[in-house]
Amino acid sequence: MLTVDLQKLKTLRKSQMSLDQMSSHLGYQSPNGYYYLETGRSKITAETLAKVATILKVPIEEFFVEKDEEDR
Repeated sequence: MLTVDLQKLKTLRKSQMSLDQMSSHLGYQSPNGYYYLETGRSKITAETLAKVATILKVPIEEFFVEKDEEDR
């Protein structure tokens, strides 16, 4: 099963910009909206993940990891 690697998402974002900057790029009023996505508190949509990949200039596949059912 493919899942989004939130730690990789955070690491890539931090290497290029702050939480505030990413939140602004995505149109959030405050950094909390994006922070919740990055920490798994809220589910990230495919559309938002695609936007993040474009902003960070990486292929969307960078954010996926294969997980076994028992790893969940």
